[in-house]
Amino acid sequence: MKSDAVTGAQHRASDITRLLNRWTDGDPTAFEDLLPLVYDILRKLADHYMRRERPNHTLQPTALVHEAYLRLSGHESGFNSRVHFYGAAAQVMRRILVDHARERRAGKRGGAFEVLALQEQVDGAIGGVSFDILALDEALDRLGRIAPVKVQVVELRYFGGLSIDETAAFLGISSATVKRHWSFARAWLYRALKTG
Repeated sequence: MKSDAVTGAQHRASDITRLLNRWTDGDPTAFEDLLPLVYDILRKLADHYMRRERPNHTLQPTALVHEAYLRLSGHESGFNSRVHFYGAAAQVMRRILVDHARERRAGKRGGAFEVLALQEQVDGAIGGVSFDILALDEALDRLGRIAPVKVQVVELRYFGGLSIDETAAFLGISSATVKRHWSFARAWLYRALKTG
């Protein structure tokens, strides 16, 4: 017998998919109805993104969620699945933070970098490499040209804070494949950021 939590999550997932399908089919009210169902997950993504930022960041998680939701609502082609939607949300939040960092740097005439730290263990060596969010964004763009799925794994795992199994479910691939992509991407980013 399934627990109430599992049954509730399955119903919510099917409701999200149904609303995304209605929105893709041209129903403008569907996207508004979607927010209460996805808010908690978007907030979780925003919280994880903001934990990677400097402590006195002027952008708060709630503002990040609302800005991301506004940008997602302007996505003209819709989303073909929950995975597509959450992947787009993670990418939009990354873009908002990158834009914010660029504006801050421009306002300070080339001022301080937004410093992040890659703290996870990478191929047996401790990461701990400090880098700015713009450098990370550029490295992710370079990686995305050769391995776009690996970038999705990074966005969902590193920024979104999702587990291996959650990432696998969102991307429709096995947990073992996520682990391989995650390991490769961390090592690749570690080298790219360390060498500049």
